[in-house]
Amino acid sequence: MSELLLLFLEFFKMGALTFGGGYAMIPFIEETVLRHDWMTTRELVDFIAVSESTPGAFAVNISTYIGSEVGGFLGAVLATLGLVLPPFIIILLIAKVYEKIKQNTIVKGAMLGLKSTVVGLIAATVLSVGMEVFFSAGIKIEVFQTANFYVSLIIFAVALFLLLYKKINPILIIGGSAVVGIVAGYTGLIHV
Repeated sequence: MSELLLLFLEFFKMGALTFGGGYAMIPFIEETVLRHDWMTTRELVDFIAVSESTPGAFAVNISTYIGSEVGGFLGAVLATLGLVLPPFIIILLIAKVYEKIKQNTIVKGAMLGLKSTVVGLIAATVLSVGMEVFFSAGIKIEVFQTANFYVSLIIFAVALFLLLYKKINPILIIGGSAVVGIVAGYTGLIHV
């Protein structure tokens, strides 16, 4: 099977079987790119940050990037098409009947189960990305003795506080975090 066809099929499968949006998709994306050696965990985590920071839907951004890395422009088109085609078809079909069935007990139960699962998938993503950001070399005592760990932890805590309690626009938090990271790297406070 050609790499481009494999790319399309893998993203088609993700688009068809992932519920809950782009963040819920991250564990599946991670498993797929690592299984096929399309990129390393570090590269994936870096582009998760870039995908979140750029305009557009997160899942589309990351699928386009991975497709581009694997197969150039055609790979980007095929990965993106593979990802968006199944939900597009499914939502067209659901939109026709959802109003009629949304009060059904089975449908309500399914939606509750899906929402709970999506929260679990997002939590798994937070842990996976957090491990790569804070403990990329493994959990060792030396990690807690580096400036990188503390700068990252402070940025994380401030961003979380600003999002939860001050309701500051995420774009401002992303931009501010990038500036802090640039200054910390430029001044030698952290090593990237």
